[in-house]
Amino acid sequence: MAREIILDTETTGFDPKTGDRLVEIGCIEVVDFMPTGRSFHEYCDPLRDMPAEAQKVHGLSSEFLTGKPKFHEIADRFIEFVGDSPLIAHNAAFDRSFVNFELEK
Repeated sequence: MAREIILDTETTGFDPKTGDRLVEIGCIEVVDFMPTGRSFHEYCDPLRDMPAEAQKVHGLSSEFLTGKPKFHEIADRFIEFVGDSPLIAHNAAFDRSFVNFELEK
């Protein structure tokens, strides 16, 4: 039985090293290429303003995200959901850079 996690993120921009932050993370579990119905989804307060260009991409506003959990508050549940399963993402390098940055904070 092969378990994999499909991952996607939304962010405030393109580079966590310049202050951009993850604002949404979503995962679905698949086993043997079939969705199981298990998922993980959270919005995260980036603790910064949402650039207009980013909001045009994903539709998430600063007002909507204010008061949502900070990434560090959901990190343990995310790690528990993923476990040791491989992650699959359309833009893997981008998603990985933001997830790793947030986990290292």
